[in-house]
Amino acid sequence: MKLPPLTSLRFFDAAAKAGSFVKAAEELNVTHSAISRQIRLLEEHLNVELFERRNRAVFLTAEGALLLQTTTSIFEQLRESVEKITANNTSNVVSLSCEPTIAMKWLIPRLTDFYQHYPDITVHLVAAGGPIDFTKTNVDLALRRNDFTWDMHISAVKVCSEHMGVVIRPEIDFAGGIGDATLLSTASRPNAWQTWQKMKGVSFQGNKVITYEHFYLCIQAALAGQGVALASFLMVADEVKSKQLCAPDGFMQDGSAYYLLSVKPIKPKSAADIFTQWLIDQVNTSIKTIIN
Repeated sequence: MKLPPLTSLRFFDAAAKAGSFVKAAEELNVTHSAISRQIRLLEEHLNVELFERRNRAVFLTAEGALLLQTTTSIFEQLRESVEKITANNTSNVVSLSCEPTIAMKWLIPRLTDFYQHYPDITVHLVAAGGPIDFTKTNVDLALRRNDFTWDMHISAVKVCSEHMGVVIRPEIDFAGGIGDATLLSTASRPNAWQTWQKMKGVSFQGNKVITYEHFYLCIQAALAGQGVALASFLMVADEVKSKQLCAPDGFMQDGSAYYLLSVKPIKPKSAADIFTQWLIDQVNTSIKTIIN
């Protein structure tokens, strides 16, 4: 005997579980008449009644109950197979949302090392900062500083404490401190200089301030000799190491920290877990190189 169409079986399964053609139509986003038509075709194909219709309510017949046991098993197996196939296709891809300057100035230059050690894993990088909606962005991980409150159900792995420092071109005289130097500020963290001054116990009132939209623009301005910038150690690690910039006062913790956020706890030995451990190791290396 020829098997009935899969669509008819899917519509029957939904209607049988919902106990209503109307609810099944809502679940499958189709019309009530579409549900009725497919079930009628299925009954004609099997030459049996699967539902009893009583006062606009529907009830499974004995044959309908028997078929429901089968469709439940079939669709559950199908769902599991699809999930396994999807997991296998994406298991070696880690999608990461990362603050733009850290992505540009620190992470991307180090991904070469990651690919050398883990050639079978691909990191899909999305440049973004601030609060994140994992449902809309569809990323696995988000590297964020804890300057906002995330949902209590979000899993968070601490990567490192934030260290901020003043950076300038090496040839600029810093012996007398900042003095009347131009302060390079960024709109993405407008209170950074204020926080730093409070921690250092100093106050700058008359200094000229130039504000850039992003940290990477602010750092580029410092490289061009336009003034002194205040930046995270992650953002200027390579420039300090190569002596394009120097940090005369070093770097100090500002009380914030970076975390890797995810919807669910990272599965051990998964691609996301491998990337997480590699990232933390790289950060620790940067800390030892330019801070300790």
